[in-house]
Amino acid sequence: MSGLPGTVPHRLTGCRVETAGLLDLSGSGRGTAEAVRFLRECQSLGLRVDWRATGTPSYDPALLHHLPPPAQLPPPTARPSLARDQAGWREAYGHGVLYHRRGPDFVTVLDRRERGTAVRLTLDHPALVGTFLRLLEPTPVDALDPDGREALGLLVAERLVLAAGGWAVSLPPRIRRWPVPCTAI
Repeated sequence: MSGLPGTVPHRLTGCRVETAGLLDLSGSGRGTAEAVRFLRECQSLGLRVDWRATGTPSYDPALLHHLPPPAQLPPPTARPSLARDQAGWREAYGHGVLYHRRGPDFVTVLDRRERGTAVRLTLDHPALVGTFLRLLEPTPVDALDPDGREALGLLVAERLVLAAGGWAVSLPPRIRRWPVPCTAI
């Protein structure tokens, strides 16, 4: 068992994953949340992933630049700025620019997605921790209680959760395998 979610058809060969189809990045529902979780888990396990995207994002695509970039985005005729988005994604991507660590009753997040900055956040409020951990699995926003929806708003504002199309998913992976030497990151 690879430890990868089974919702995205894929083939695992050694440390490389290849998706069987296109991953929906439109933000129109569960498909996007599942695609983000899949890519996040590939990142978490240190796997190289070969995938292609479909859909025009309804959210800021820079939210995903910590994840492995696609081999190809939809054709630029669908949206002229897609070629620029793909180049920006490839340039911005780096292993470990966004990740989380867990402790007893808290989660620490390191966010270096913005060049020249490093932000360390500690989530220690029970509603924030609970919502962040729950959203490691794609979750319908309607399934969250009022405290969870309030926490979701804060996590979205900090760019730690993607909420689109009525679904939400946590963005930072929990890095389980670091490259050697890990000090190079």
